[in-house]
Amino acid sequence: MTQIKALANVLSIAGSDPSGGAGIQGDLKTFAAMGCYGMAAISALTVQNTLGVIAVELVSPAFLAAQIDAIFADIRVDAVKIGMLGAPEQVQAVAAAIQRWRPRHVVVDPVLAATQGVALGASGLAGALVAELFPLASLVTPNLPEARVLAGLDGDAPELAARLQAMGAAAVLVKGGHAESGDVTDYLADHDGIAPLTLPRLGTRNSHGTGCTLASAIAAGLAAGLPLRASVGLAREQLHKALAAADQLQVGSGAGHGPLNHFVMQPLAFSD
Repeated sequence: MTQIKALANVLSIAGSDPSGGAGIQGDLKTFAAMGCYGMAAISALTVQNTLGVIAVELVSPAFLAAQIDAIFADIRVDAVKIGMLGAPEQVQAVAAAIQRWRPRHVVVDPVLAATQGVALGASGLAGALVAELFPLASLVTPNLPEARVLAGLDGDAPELAARLQAMGAAAVLVKGGHAESGDVTDYLADHDGIAPLTLPRLGTRNSHGTGCTLASAIAAGLAAGLPLRASVGLAREQLHKALAAADQLQVGSGAGHGPLNHFVMQPLAFSD
């Protein structure tokens, strides 16, 4: 286990998944599994299960901002993970709150569609994410299709990572799970250049919440004091374990995409 100096508090700003695999619920499970104290500001209520997203109802930008302000006004926040935001107005409200409170670490997971391909954001969302949140982000973690939408070009993962970093993000991790290859290779672009990160692809349908879990695990590592590359490496290992054990759970009919098994993730070892 990785030795960390102090306990960490991590805030997730994301949508609610009533099936428990992704969104706020998946984020809080990840924080807890890694030994961090999780908090949540809910951006949207969704109607979904392992078969897909049926409906989405957004929280007003003002109410979303009020949740964030209430947390920061009372609680030390060591890192923020931002997931699903459904409209440019929500993005603007969250960006303004981040600027007010200036957390040290901000991980942005730009959720543009569900696994089953359902769009989760209004028109103009991608542009708002780039303009408002990229400059505030420690790391942006799009998957390959999301990276192409955000960058506005149909490139490969290394090209997209470099392009998105040039568009204002301090660092970018383009996730390669959607690529057709035997292994899964993510590309991390940061101040040290572009690094390929490869792990074996696992044969499971139970991958619901993969992106949420990875971004949350990275935020937990950053909150606990790990450098960016170490946080990304540790988070990818944690995700791999959760995917490898996903078939142990019995959630859903089996016709959709079940959740990861967060129970096998290892906590950070906090020293006195």
